[in-house]
Amino acid sequence: MSVPGPFDAGGPFGELMRNLASLFTSSGPVNWEVARQVAGWAATSGQSEANPDPLARVRIEELLRVAELHVGEATGLGASGGGVLRARSTTRQEWALRTLEAWRPLLEALATSMARGATQGDDQADSPPPDPMGQLLGNLPQVLTPLLFGMQAGTMVGQLAARAMGQYDLPMPRPAADELLFVPATIDAFAGDWSLQADEVRLWVCVREVAVHSVLSRAHVRAHVDGLIRDYVDAFAPDPDAVQGVVGSIDLNDPSSLEAAFGDPSAVLGQLRNDEQRRRQVPLQAMLSVLSGYVDHVVERVGRTLITGYGPLTEALHRRRLEETGGAEILGQLFGVELDGAAYERGQRFVAGIVERAGDDALQRLWRSARELPTVAEVDAPGLWLARIDLPDDPPSGA
Repeated sequence: MSVPGPFDAGGPFGELMRNLASLFTSSGPVNWEVARQVAGWAATSGQSEANPDPLARVRIEELLRVAELHVGEATGLGASGGGVLRARSTTRQEWALRTLEAWRPLLEALATSMARGATQGDDQADSPPPDPMGQLLGNLPQVLTPLLFGMQAGTMVGQLAARAMGQYDLPMPRPAADELLFVPATIDAFAGDWSLQADEVRLWVCVREVAVHSVLSRAHVRAHVDGLIRDYVDAFAPDPDAVQGVVGSIDLNDPSSLEAAFGDPSAVLGQLRNDEQRRRQVPLQAMLSVLSGYVDHVVERVGRTLITGYGPLTEALHRRRLEETGGAEILGQLFGVELDGAAYERGQRFVAGIVERAGDDALQRLWRSARELPTVAEVDAPGLWLARIDLPDDPPSGA
């Protein structure tokens, strides 16, 4: 049975298309009503979802306690801000809506840049059309850009939600909170597809989520990574001809032209990167490589102790990580947080180099203060980092 499109009966625009004014009404650079509608639909392919399974929810809560204890012992980092770390089991749709809200400032920054692209080169600004309808058509790019970005942001986040198992499928800071999101249906489906024990997959996801959260929830780390992402986003300079081309293809008498123009996020957003963004991405990717290498190290250390089928599980997860497509891939490009195999290996080499030289305990210095965060050069030369923070470049006896 074919899945209905967003403009078909039952799609997110069934009601909105009956009131076109709501499609074009936005108080900011993103039409958030459209974004939420599309994200919810894309997360579920328009299908209804059952509430999270109560047994799976209880097991995740129990396993989160185990993961928090063992990750804390392995890292010396607290996972909560002083309270109790909580698991929130969600549907895919709820995950999408909560993620849209968490990333709202970044998405609005991107949309603002897109609006600049849509209005560049407008040599008619001093000669407004002579009638109201002409005024509307003359300002069509400005009118449609919030709709365009609302649809594409919703599509990307919804596609990511369709396969997310936890909160940090993309390694991006979120507003400070002692709560982690989990999607039990996706976790259990993955376990079933690979003939793995559901509890072991749940525990692995809990360990990884706690490890990432333990780092990104530290105020100076969150501020540093968030600043690097914002710096990258600020350099976004879309081709105005590409934006105008998408807008120009729209026929307001034909709703299907909206789907054709806006339904594919890569139409405009997939061709964003410029030389300035590439330059600004260098320190961001270096920091995320270190984060990924550190998290992989912690998960390996804890997982091998707690998970019987750790080998087959990590092989399946490795394949899954290298097969990111759709919303995850484009969002990674938009925010500069996509990591390929070489970036993961770079982080793993850095962490291995520290452990080799100064022992596992030296890793706890990585996240202690802003001064101790590694520089770009140090990521490829861990000995330089050890020397700068005054740790002995010599493994302790027995390490």
